[in-house]
Amino acid sequence: MSRARTGGRAEALSHLGKATEFLEASAAALDHSWYNAAASNAVTAGINAKDSLCFALVGQSTAADDHKSAVKELREASGRTRDAAADLDRLLAMKDRAQYDRRDVTATDAKAALRRAARLVGLAEETLASR
Repeated sequence: MSRARTGGRAEALSHLGKATEFLEASAAALDHSWYNAAASNAVTAGINAKDSLCFALVGQSTAADDHKSAVKELREASGRTRDAAADLDRLLAMKDRAQYDRRDVTATDAKAALRRAARLVGLAEETLASR
């Protein structure tokens, strides 16, 4: 089930704040070698950055049980978000492993997740700064 939410700059800023908080939590977890927590927080940062971008660019964002639809939504929001959509797709592919799977996230994967989330948050910051 998906729910379309409408909004604008205020909603974009709110989600950017959350994205930044989860990004910082991801970095802190990585500093402690808590790779599952680092990846999980990076995923959440990426999802919030996607919401921020969509509110800023098209005035709405969809919350869905299937996070993969978020990739399509981000890809369609703007030509500048195509690379960001690929980053989000890679982050979402780690979600189950980081949060539910018996296998642990590796240090390499956690670092990659943090980099991807940082790019998404950076794009959201740039987008809001230019609007």
